[in-house]
This record gives sequence, C-alpha cells and structure tokens, in this order.
Amino acid sequence: MKKKVFSVGYGEAVITPPAGIPIAGYFVPRYAKGKISDLRAIALALAYGETKTLLISVDVCAVYRPELEKVRAAVTAATGIGADRLFIAATHTHTGPCTGKDRGFPYDEAPVLAYVDFMAEQIARAAVAALADLKPAKMGYAVGHAPDRIAYIRRYRMKDGSVMTCPPVGDPNIDHPLGHLDQRVNVLRFDREGGETIVLMNYGLHADTTNGELISSDWVGWVQKTLDKCLDGVKCVCVMGAEGDVGSTHVFPAPGDMNDTEISFDNEMKSPGMARFVGRALAGTVLQVYDKVAYVDVDRLIMATHAVSVPMNVPDAKDLPRARQYAAWHEQGRDDLIPFKAMELTTVVAEALRMCSLANGPAAKEMTLTGLCIGPVALVGLPGEPFTEIGERIKEIGGFDLILPCALTNGSEGYFPSAAAYGEGGYEARTSPFKNTVADTLVENAARLLQKIQ
Repeated sequence: MKKKVFSVGYGEAVITPPAGIPIAGYFVPRYAKGKISDLRAIALALAYGETKTLLISVDVCAVYRPELEKVRAAVTAATGIGADRLFIAATHTHTGPCTGKDRGFPYDEAPVLAYVDFMAEQIARAAVAALADLKPAKMGYAVGHAPDRIAYIRRYRMKDGSVMTCPPVGDPNIDHPLGHLDQRVNVLRFDREGGETIVLMNYGLHADTTNGELISSDWVGWVQKTLDKCLDGVKCVCVMGAEGDVGSTHVFPAPGDMNDTEISFDNEMKSPGMARFVGRALAGTVLQVYDKVAYVDVDRLIMATHAVSVPMNVPDAKDLPRARQYAAWHEQGRDDLIPFKAMELTTVVAEALRMCSLANGPAAKEMTLTGLCIGPVALVGLPGEPFTEIGERIKEIGGFDLILPCALTNGSEGYFPSAAAYGEGGYEARTSPFKNTVADTLVENAARLLQKIQ
C-alpha cells in the first residue's frame, strides 16, 4: 500500500475594513479613523492522504455564530471542504471591526453586514490559496516560556475584600491577583518541501494592548512581522490560547514598564508601543525554541466536533429593574448617569446587558467544541474566552504529546470563568452568560472530544 503523505499549505488575504466602521471590543463607541496595520485571514491547509482540513486564523475580535455560518458557506463553496472540516479562530484584536450584533453599543448595522460579506469572501480566497499551496511536510513541536512583564492575571483581590478586573494602576488597595499565569508558549513547526516553513504559535493573552480608533492586528501582527524579518522563508500563524483572565498591564509598574505606553480609560497599559513590545517578546520566545523542535511522525489527521449543553446564568427577577435602567441609559449614551467609572462602569454595564438578554432564558445553550488531531498533537477549540485554569486542565487531560487549547474557535459565546470566580466577582464572572459549572462542563467534554480524535 502506498504510504500516505502529510502536506501543509499556506494562504492569506487582507481583511482590513474601511474607515468609519464601528470597532469591537469595548462598551464605548469607536469608529475606525485609519489603520496602524492591516488585518489578515491566514489559512493553513492540512492534508494526510485524501483527508483535508483547514485551520483559519482571522484578525477580528470575534466571529459570532450567525456570521460564522456565512464564512463557512463561503469557504465550502470555494473549496469543497465541509463545515465539519473547518477550524476558524479569531485572534481577538480589540482594534478590529465589529463583525456581528455587538452588545457593547448601538450602531448602524449596514456597514457591518457589508463587511462580513467581504470578510467571508476574503477568508475563502485565503483557503483556496492554502489548498493550492499544499506541499509535503514534516512537523515538529516545542514549548517555550514567555518572558516576564508581558502578561498578568488581570483579576485582583483588593484589601477591602472586593474583587476587581483591571483595577487602577498603582491603587494602594490592590492586594493580590486571583489566579496564576500559564506562561507556556506552544509552537508547531511545519517544514515543507520546496516551500516556506510555517510556524503556528499558541499563547493565551488578550490582544488588547493597542486601544484607540486605528485598525490594528495588535500584538499578534507584531509576532508575525518580527518572525518574518528574523527567519528567512518563514510564515507565522497565531492561534489564541486560554486568555479570558489575562491582560498585559502591570498594576505596580517597574522601571521601564511605562515606556512608550499610557493608561487607557479602562485602567490598562495600552498603545501601539505596548503591542510592539508584547509581540516582539513573544516572537523571541518562538525564536528560542524554533531550532530545537521535536520532530514527530504525522500518521493521522482527524477533526471532530462535540456538542455540549451549558446551563445559563438567568438573572433573579429582583435584579432586573436596575439592570434595565442601566441598559437604557447606556443605549441612550448616558453612561454619566450610572454611578461607576472606568472598568467598574464597564462591568456594571456589561452585567446589566447580560441580565436583560437572559431575562426570559434560555435555561441552557448548545455549544460546539472542535478538535483537531495532527499526529500526536491535538488542538481543542472552545467557542469563547476560557480562563487560564481551563486551558491548564485541558492540557493535562493526556493522550497526546501536546494539547493546545484554542479560544474563540468556531464561535464566540462569552467568557468561560473558573468556578471560584463566580463567588469572587470581577468583570468576567459577572458578565458571563453561563452558570458557575461552565469550567467543569467544558473540561469534561474536552476530554470526550479528545477521545474521539485519538
């Protein structure tokens, strides 16, 4: 019998939106006034014998379920690859366009709908290019360790007993962070016969280091740009890890931390310079392990999905009147009437919108996890923003040499906090549409999914 060949292809397309489009990621109106860098859709075609899949990274904050169906339809029509063979992950840039009915603020939907059509068409172009570029390849993997000063748990216990996400920098009431970082940087390297080497990097950190009203691929673009300059003939694709509780702000800045950055309206260190620093530092982590990957045989390529029902965090009726008042003021542009500021204001607004949206249920929601097995390596795609703890627990499930938890894959359903976070508080837990069992539910079902693709 003829031995099956493992092949990899690369394709990309620019998906930069026009000026004037609403920008996603915050609960304040922002409209694009220009760009710092282009946004891209990057497609990896993976083939083993006749089996083919597409892994697609998209430089947007999120691709919601209705818009995901448009993207899937466009890719399938262009390539013949079915929706069940697509692994589509957003990089979560907070300086990218709204791509669906964002609940952060009201806006004219027409430009967004037109953009989604354009985005779907461009993603399909990238997928077609990747399939046309398929070349025999070998795969290696390594795990690097990110340097200090680029990522921090962003939820803190305050000395008064309260819990805050992104408290003011230098606040003397800050006591300690609630959680710990997973600084592992997962790296896959695909060496292709007669083609560029492709690096896939997986790390969990909010792509929210830039701020403002200029379109940007945030730190993700800087990783790619830096590696492109440092390594001849290498292309990089970034797939976001478990980043739900991870930001890039040091609340007690050390000397140099404030270089070329500023404190944003939501108490975080943000600027194009901050994105550059984070991206270059993470590129350096990739460079440290690039030449020492462990090459492995790719003897299977399997993709599967797994449906899971998650209980929803339906509000108590007594909390709805205030929630509806806050939501109404927010939609009227009267946040000044809500008695909170900075990140606390963002928290109560988002919490109010969550309560209003779930006032009539549903009691549970169906979500889909996506698994991709590439030989002894597995990717687990979660349709939302998992806390670090969830990513760590998934990595420990076993059965593979390396497991990569991937956020915002094939959908964006909200935050997936740890169980403890619900009792502690903070922006993510108070605004999550799911009950406090969501972490256990996801990990248990990720284990079942991994069994399917072994």
